[in-house]
Amino acid sequence: MSAAYTAGDWTDFGVAVASAAAALVGFLFIALSINLRQILAAPNLPGRAGLTLILLGTPLVSSLLLLVPGQGRVALGLELLITGLAIGGGQLGLDLRNQLSEQETRVTWLVGRIGPAAVNTGCLAIAGGTLLGQVGGGLYWLVPSVLVAIICGLLNVWVLMVEILR
Repeated sequence: MSAAYTAGDWTDFGVAVASAAAALVGFLFIALSINLRQILAAPNLPGRAGLTLILLGTPLVSSLLLLVPGQGRVALGLELLITGLAIGGGQLGLDLRNQLSEQETRVTWLVGRIGPAAVNTGCLAIAGGTLLGQVGGGLYWLVPSVLVAIICGLLNVWVLMVEILR
């Protein structure tokens, strides 16, 4: 069977992602603790902080699911599919409740908020679905999910730690 459909071939990836995501969640909490007053004073920043936590937590959860020893392909596929759909739905709900700031347009809102969440959780759900069907890429869909989460999460942490003070 191809590496795309064998979780055991992905353990090093899972360990690296879990470690990186946990460290980035730690940086987020440092940013929140340093700038909590400024974040709470801005109408859209508490929501952005919450969404960043979800964005960075998603690869942490998915990599931990990947690392469960002896877990079968079907179980992992279902877990990834359900996790992607549940977290994606939750993020979309939060995004729709958060109001646009004065600096945001509808396009920047879609690209900056909806886009990363959709790619992150959409690719996670696709990974689960294609793992179940053993066609269409399988666990290789975790790569864009994780990359988008980490890159966009880092950008959001930067805003919450540094740019907020400008």
